[in-house]
Amino acid sequence: MNQVVNSPVDDSLSQRAKAYQGFTRQVFEGTIRAGQFVSQRELMTLLDMPLGAVREMIPRLEAAGLVKTVPQRGLQIAHVDLRLIRNAFQVRSMIEREALLHFVHTATDAELEAIEASHHRILARAAAPDALQDATLLDEAQALDWGLHDRMVDALGNDIISDQYRVNSLRVRLIKLEQSVITPGRLIPAMQEHLRFIEALRARDGAKAATLLEEHISSARNRVMHAPLEQVRNEWGVSSTPHIDPIPTDNIRRHV
Repeated sequence: MNQVVNSPVDDSLSQRAKAYQGFTRQVFEGTIRAGQFVSQRELMTLLDMPLGAVREMIPRLEAAGLVKTVPQRGLQIAHVDLRLIRNAFQVRSMIEREALLHFVHTATDAELEAIEASHHRILARAAAPDALQDATLLDEAQALDWGLHDRMVDALGNDIISDQYRVNSLRVRLIKLEQSVITPGRLIPAMQEHLRFIEALRARDGAKAATLLEEHISSARNRVMHAPLEQVRNEWGVSSTPHIDPIPTDNIRRHV
């Protein structure tokens, strides 16, 4: 059977995939923000991709709810509201719970030990007196955080679920970029939450690990919900809400 090599179709698909990967990277780096308007040509420049590849990527982004076309204005990145927050975190919880219940039986002791050790190293750096001067701490902590969740999902060996999870992760990242900030002090509780369900994983206690994971995801969702207090008040249409401690504004390093 003859095989066609380097066909125009294959090249087009490759370019579209590269454009999508570039879009993902820009979201993760915070260059593309929730609610932002951007033209196709601006995306072409931002992603360093030909216009054709950008145009072919857009239907994929629209189907995932990551962008929508607004007449006379161009493309709008998904706007963050309470519905998006609720839906994105619900999808995250459903997928990660199933992934964890698989991971608890398939992860090796050596892998779990290495994951735990990595978290302890990040915690030690975050607790150090010079944590605010540690230029790479927050980026490495974020990579470790999301890397663990990605690893558990990918361990299922199901490409469809992994792809769906990655798309939803973009939604969650847009939410976090729009509505929350991180400092070394806010990093510590998140790492401690990880360590609690990692400990349950090492004990091969799936039920306990799942409960602790759900608490971790709920905590992340609540931090997002509570951060933009004025916005939440406006969207609920109420004049007052229970007291919520404001986000500390001193020593803010970056959005996540």
